[in-house]
Amino acid sequence: MFALVDCNNFYCSCERVFNPALRTSPVVVLSNNDGCIIARSNEAKAMGIAMGTPFYQVKDMLERNKVAVFSSNYTLYGDMSRRVMMLLSEFAPDVSQYSIDEAFVDLSGFGSGDMLREYGMKIVRAIGKGTGIPVTMGIAPTRTLAKVASKYGKRFKGYHGVCLIDTDGKRIKALQGLDVADVWGIGRRSVSKLNYYGVHTAYDLVQRSESWVRKMLTISGVRTWRELHGESCIDIEELPQKKSICTSRSFADEGLSELCHLEEAVANFASSCSRKLKQQHSCCGAVTVFAYTSRFRTDVPRRAINHTSVMTVPTNDLRELVSTAVDALRSQWPVDTCRFKKAGVIVWDICPDTAVQTYLFDKVDRAKQARLAAAIDCINRKNGYGMVKIAVQGTGNDWHLKHEHASQRYTTDLNEIIKVKA
Repeated sequence: MFALVDCNNFYCSCERVFNPALRTSPVVVLSNNDGCIIARSNEAKAMGIAMGTPFYQVKDMLERNKVAVFSSNYTLYGDMSRRVMMLLSEFAPDVSQYSIDEAFVDLSGFGSGDMLREYGMKIVRAIGKGTGIPVTMGIAPTRTLAKVASKYGKRFKGYHGVCLIDTDGKRIKALQGLDVADVWGIGRRSVSKLNYYGVHTAYDLVQRSESWVRKMLTISGVRTWRELHGESCIDIEELPQKKSICTSRSFADEGLSELCHLEEAVANFASSCSRKLKQQHSCCGAVTVFAYTSRFRTDVPRRAINHTSVMTVPTNDLRELVSTAVDALRSQWPVDTCRFKKAGVIVWDICPDTAVQTYLFDKVDRAKQARLAAAIDCINRKNGYGMVKIAVQGTGNDWHLKHEHASQRYTTDLNEIIKVKA
């Protein structure tokens, strides 16, 4: 039996933990530069606020209805996610984090029926009490069905946060009421194709033959089909790694016109890509740096930078990626003055870090490089991301994101902890 533990409205819940007065009030969280709404509490959803709505379009309406608005605070959200996962690991030995607010837990051997559901309730209560984050748990024989159970656990309060699918009757009933678009692993393009052939619910899909599913959805769709039948055949560790990783940002106001400021931004983007590569135990063989001016301004000339550098040896080293990205930016910098509104770094041609093709005439001491990288990573893990960084990464003060509604970093910065007056 597998359980999917899913934090409810995670970003909004994180903000509510440190401001209990908001627990029954509508809350929304904005994207980078306070652009769009990317998280909504249930109260905000009930008001008809759609995901991805540009903030400027609904700003007046949010103020009239006294909706609490927050800029994205990823430092806080990441640390709260870590706390949730640490608590989960105390209840089961096999916990696989799937995203910042989701994790699969192997509950094999923890009982069945009411006993298993009661154990799930215990976990839900412990996380709520230990972190203040409300979670929903879906329990089923496969990970895909656990996702289905989690959706029902969120939809109906009668489950009290834990939905268990442990019989064939429960499985069929759950699939009959689930839109095929809500099935984990069914993409948006596939949904329209399935609807064309009369497949509208998850139950409609499992009624089709395996050969038909293979023809429509390839082998990955067959795995999903089997999981919906109750056969476990998807392992989180076997899911394909990302073929490319991109870190980019839009800059506030009119953008950046100074090379030194854009260098800082690009260096930090490359650093983020390096960290993500290490998290999935891979290396990249090429780095692309891009930047462009606003597409909507007609009163200034348009400029664009797009430069790809091929690495001699695939790498995930912080210094090497930052140096490559910054050098590429400098080589493409225009002679005339212009304001770049967005920039980013893409690392691609990704391979596992255990299968790196070396180069006979490589001038880099890879063993020394690896030891230094391990030391830097160790310091940053203990003291916080960015404690040790490349000088060109700077402080970020000259290209900071727009955060007019930012909350405090309550759990990671001593200067921003909650102060209690007795």
